[in-house]
Amino acid sequence: MTTRTFPDPALIVLVGPGAAGKSTWAAAHFPADAIVSSDRLRALVGAGEDDIAASTDAFALLDTVVAQRIGRRLTTVVDTLGLDPKRRKSWLDAARQAKVPCIAVAFDIGADEARSRNRQRDKKIPAEALTAQLRSWRAVRATLDTEGFDEVLTPEPLRIVAKPFETATAAATRQATDPTVLKFGLHLGSYTFPGGAATTAGNLRDIARAAEDAGFDAVYVMDHFRQIPQIGRAWDDFLESYTTLAYLAAHTDRVRLGALVTGITYRNVGHLGKIVATLDVLSQGRAVCGLGLGWWAEEHAAYGWEFPSERERYVILEDAVVALRRLWGPGSKPFAGAKLALPDTSCYPRPLQDHIPIVIGGSGERKTLRLAAQYADAANVFGDLANVRHKREILVEHCRAVDRDPADVAMTHLSTVLVGADQAEVTGLVEKLRPRRWTPGRYAASVNAGTVADHIGRFRELGEAGASEVIVRVADLTDPAPLERIAHVINAFR
Repeated sequence: MTTRTFPDPALIVLVGPGAAGKSTWAAAHFPADAIVSSDRLRALVGAGEDDIAASTDAFALLDTVVAQRIGRRLTTVVDTLGLDPKRRKSWLDAARQAKVPCIAVAFDIGADEARSRNRQRDKKIPAEALTAQLRSWRAVRATLDTEGFDEVLTPEPLRIVAKPFETATAAATRQATDPTVLKFGLHLGSYTFPGGAATTAGNLRDIARAAEDAGFDAVYVMDHFRQIPQIGRAWDDFLESYTTLAYLAAHTDRVRLGALVTGITYRNVGHLGKIVATLDVLSQGRAVCGLGLGWWAEEHAAYGWEFPSERERYVILEDAVVALRRLWGPGSKPFAGAKLALPDTSCYPRPLQDHIPIVIGGSGERKTLRLAAQYADAANVFGDLANVRHKREILVEHCRAVDRDPADVAMTHLSTVLVGADQAEVTGLVEKLRPRRWTPGRYAASVNAGTVADHIGRFRELGEAGASEVIVRVADLTDPAPLERIAHVINAFR
């Protein structure tokens, strides 16, 4: 049976008579902390789960807990009879107010089976109470589909997933039945390894070799000089990019190597051309040159670099792309651009590749994607499926405007991932890694936490949206182990 998926957070309301299997189903599909049980609350405010006298207080507490959890955007499963229409409406209203989906799960059961199951219970439901519940259930089931729930399901397999995986199951099926090919890149954005700087070289070597073994096509690094605030703290260990790429070249044989992306404000363009050409020679023709505007003003100030206006940086970026091609090509004619000038474009040894791929990073539609269309081999973008699809359309328009075949300009996509073998492992990784003040759902969405199958589906959808290479920053990459899980994803696209 296919497992249904819904985006986190969601409110799941279980509806059905006693002995229908609601608690068993909830425990099989959700962590205990997500389940709000009227029986357990009766034990909390009364003498035990069967303390009927405590029911009023238990349900008042249940309503409070549900409202508080939904208000905090936490997936919540209401495990009770659910036969009271006023209560169902109050839970539905709470979900609507919090703007989260509300799903009812209807537990149909025949009277004979319910009574048979009840006889097996340690604490049996009184016969007259179960009869009343079964009678009430028939009326509830007749109207449940009309009450406004987003969906009314039978107790089928169900998972709550981070929003990027909402439609991944169907996409994974498409990949299995009609496979397509994608390239995969590993993006290294953190160097805080257990054991500190003394272990960095060994850990980085092992990760790079594991990336090749896992099937990655490329390894990229960030071009910064201190850790960026989106990932860590300014004083976290952080390696210089091109020194790191040279080290990786010595410890790998196949993967392409590049900075995603090189800030054009950090280096003289002639110096950058020499660095990339050297990397290409020493890696035996595996260099990729990523280029971008540079964005972090504080980093420039800290190192004493000029930080031109955005308008000026766009001019410099265009000059740099043209100058680099001149440096890597034959001859040594001078280059004079709008901002940059090189009296002599000698660069020996020349790169081993006849054409070093240039990737321009950024999603600016009027300028960045235009520059990529005119000069680059690929444009690197971020964002969800809709954004990738839209950026691809814009890139194609720019290609046509400059009379270039859109097939000659690829689109790559960068995102963070957290991959687990199954849902239990994903849940455990999220709990281990999430910041203290973040909810599990928020963290899972921020790092695209999902199973191998989830990621196969998501990457298939990104490929369908226009990406030909997906580049991943792995949230828990402090040793090679996570790459073994990602290898299963990559293999699905080979």
